[in-house]
Amino acid sequence: MLAVCGVADTAELFDEIPAELRRDTLPGITKGLSEAEITQLMRARAAQDGGATSFIGAGAYEHYIPAAVWDIATRGEFYSAYTPYQAEASQGTLQLIYEYQSMMVTLTGLDVSNASLYDGATAFAEACLVAVRGNRKSRSRKILVSRGVHPTYRRAAELIVSGQRIEFVELPLNKEGRTDIAALRQFDGQDFAAVCLQQPTFLGTIEEPDAIADWAHTNNILLIGVCNPLSLALLRPPGEWGESGADIACGEGQPFGVPVSSGGPYFGFMVCSKNLIRQMPGRIVGRTVDLSGQPGFTLTLQAREQHIRRSKATSNICTNQGLMVTAATIYLSLMGSEGLRRTAIQCHTNTASLARQLADLNGISLGFDTFFHEAVLTFDRPVAPLLKVLAEHDILGGYDLSADYPECGDSLLVCATEVRTSEEIGNYVAAMKAVMKKSIAA
Repeated sequence: MLAVCGVADTAELFDEIPAELRRDTLPGITKGLSEAEITQLMRARAAQDGGATSFIGAGAYEHYIPAAVWDIATRGEFYSAYTPYQAEASQGTLQLIYEYQSMMVTLTGLDVSNASLYDGATAFAEACLVAVRGNRKSRSRKILVSRGVHPTYRRAAELIVSGQRIEFVELPLNKEGRTDIAALRQFDGQDFAAVCLQQPTFLGTIEEPDAIADWAHTNNILLIGVCNPLSLALLRPPGEWGESGADIACGEGQPFGVPVSSGGPYFGFMVCSKNLIRQMPGRIVGRTVDLSGQPGFTLTLQAREQHIRRSKATSNICTNQGLMVTAATIYLSLMGSEGLRRTAIQCHTNTASLARQLADLNGISLGFDTFFHEAVLTFDRPVAPLLKVLAEHDILGGYDLSADYPECGDSLLVCATEVRTSEEIGNYVAAMKAVMKKSIAA
């Protein structure tokens, strides 16, 4: 092969890579292992992640997943299914995607859903790109972004969209941990492509989206809502925010039947109003009838990744997260609207119980009064050393906010979903009480 290519060795194939970037070895990467050795290695790695009780949240949530979800999702028909380009051979997969899209539309109150995106962060970035392309009343490449949006989402989106000269302008939070609506007034009459908020915010607080939605549309600005989809079982959907609703809803679909699994995989969702459908990336499945009048399903609007005109192309992120969408569809079908509502209520109940008990300890207070299933706790000392000690007792105590939200002081974001028992919550409170007694206040 080298002779045919006309090169001396494989190194010459990569001579365009600067010498300072090349590596002869990869630290931490062993030589090739046998199947048995790989199995042993992966079991040991998996064991390192087992046993701890998690109260972290912060965008990745441990929920109960009915056993049937992955028993069905891992059937060969779904597990190995490729993007269903050939409708005549893929009716099962196409129907599943159509059902998923229908449920997401119902949940968000918007017109059309895709299936799917890499994760919540890239879904947010894609939503920003859709807004810039799709806002016909704006020539701006600036987007107002609430500080309540997940910090990782903001960082990832900035990296993705900056190459297209799109700029984020940050909106501060008020003392209640919500987007400061008063701060919007300084932008009255200015040209922005979109304004973005998260509901609930990264800090767990509940936004007041109506005023922001109406302000945005009065100023010819599109509204992007980043949502925890489970919260929509209780909260008003983005399609009902203000007089005309949000234009785009996006977020992380992991709460719907996808285990946390040591950091992935995830899948992003996006739902939008009908007038933005041509700008939406990814697959869209439509329902139709065949020549015999029988119902059938097919990819519509953009059936393949290829785009004839690059300037008109959208991102097309499809096959890689199809299995996660399959699991989500099965999960939603099994849970139903009532099951989602009960799960959401139990999540809030557990978090409220945990936050209340922790706030009763000396040196800890509740940061904000309103929240869904995450709450901010403020400490009289740094929380990182506390979390380290708790981890030694197999308790993942929460997310340290000091780096991302220094204005919150020594604060901790805690989460207790429906899978956390009263005994686990009690054990966490007791462990925190003991750790606080041994540590020194700032």
